[in-house]
Amino acid sequence: MFPEILKIGSIAIRSYGLMLAMSVLLGVYYVYRMSRKRGYDFDRLFSLAYILVFGGIIGARLGYVLFHLEEFEGHWLNTINPFGTDQIGIAGLNLYGGVVLAVILAYLYMRWRKMPILQSLDIFAPTVGLGLAITRIGCFLNGCCFGTPTDLPWGVTFPTGSIPYYTFGDHAIHPAQLYSSLYGLFLFLFLHWRSNHKMFDGQIVGLLFMIEAMFRYAIEYVRYYEGEMHIHFFGMYPTYNHLISIALFILGLGIYITQYRKYKTTHQGQPQ
Repeated sequence: MFPEILKIGSIAIRSYGLMLAMSVLLGVYYVYRMSRKRGYDFDRLFSLAYILVFGGIIGARLGYVLFHLEEFEGHWLNTINPFGTDQIGIAGLNLYGGVVLAVILAYLYMRWRKMPILQSLDIFAPTVGLGLAITRIGCFLNGCCFGTPTDLPWGVTFPTGSIPYYTFGDHAIHPAQLYSSLYGLFLFLFLHWRSNHKMFDGQIVGLLFMIEAMFRYAIEYVRYYEGEMHIHFFGMYPTYNHLISIALFILGLGIYITQYRKYKTTHQGQPQ
């Protein structure tokens, strides 16, 4: 665990923030390279990148706040104030809150600018895997998004004073952050490979939604959440992320099937 890279007075460069910045820069560079390769208008895609990044961060913060209202009761300004604690910055983000808001804002922007929606999202899709691969390392260094207890040989422990230690003591827990980081790397490599051989627009983002939904649904079982993140449902206690994962899978499957049928209809009878 190494939450701070450097600290000068009250200003700290935190490992998660650094990893997040790196993922954004590399993601934008990837889009730039792919847009040049395919002859797309990078200026519009760059504007879309801004919306996805800042919409994602704002949505992730809102998602965290909604599930932790008691944490901010009496000092609501701390939900958006980066100077409200003993460090510079805002701590507490929820990934799927960011995904939902980013997708909505991106959709509205692309409709306004009359951009090809699925074609544009296909270019950005692999960067989600890249972002997960990098930022989840930041989560591990920061000691957040940690797993549940395990007796597996690769279980990890966190130092005294950390949130994982406060929750589980010196019991070994799943390195859920590293699971997600490794998954993100494979997701990026697969989607990048598939994007170079895609058959129809929407194929890559459809695959992204389905694969991400399946992984997130599975990893919820080895990741720790506070009681607020669980709901009672017919004798089961899924997290809200489970429900979002199901919706995300249905959305991805719908995009994939609809676009595949259009592709088959268009190319039916054509020589292969």
